Amino acid sequence: QVQLVESGGGLVQAGGSLKLSCAASGIIFSIYTMGWYRQAPGKQRDLVATITSSGRTNYADSVKGRFTISRDDAKNTVYLDMNSLKPEDTAVYYCHAESKFLDTDYWGQGTQVTLSS
Repeated sequence: QVQLVESGGGLVQAGGSLKLSCAASGIIFSIYTMGWYRQAPGKQRDLVATITSSGRTNYADSVKGRFTISRDDAKNTVYLDMNSLKPEDTAVYYCHAESKFLDTDYWGQGTQVTLSS
């Protein structure tokens, strides 16, 4: 059974920092492209950042320079370091795992990040 379990969300003041974690099980983690997406109330789910199995990263323009995605294949975990947080970063953040080779993808249950101004 595949599980992606996010943690690290919470309430933080604008300008603050948070680090999200996503622990994966049931997949060969090292071959998956891992990503973080977010969905604000009433809006679609949008890409935040991705990291390939080789470590290549991609970021949404809105988070470039503020967020950093990383992975630890030994721990089957992907991280999202979020700095200089803004009220518009408020959303539910979802972990995503994708393998084009296996034609499979999985989602976590999400973790809430709320900014207070």
